Amino acid sequence: MSAGGFCKLPGGTVVVALTLPAPGSADGAVRVLVHAANRPRALTRLRNLGLRAVYLRGNAQPPTPDEITAVLHHPDGLIWRTAPDARSGELWHPIRALLPGSVSAAGA
Repeated sequence: MSAGGFCKLPGGTVVVALTLPAPGSADGAVRVLVHAANRPRALTRLRNLGLRAVYLRGNAQPPTPDEITAVLHHPDGLIWRTAPDARSGELWHPIRALLPGSVSAAGA
């Protein structure tokens, strides 16, 4: 099950943050951030990339201000990095680096 949350921005859009199991790995997780018009649209963007069992239940782990800034400055508005990520210093990656078989996420 994924843990996550969301933050509504002043312009009406939302940033959704989810901690998901890493694909192809028995242990480990990734933190995925999505910028979209609303929460359902954000989850649809992830489902269209093949992450079918993605749900947002509650707001237990909303995105931090640093995470919001990172996703707003990315052209696709869809990024990830290894979780827990607070002290690792790892940079954010475009979603294409996580799902190499997926198409560009820019058009969603």
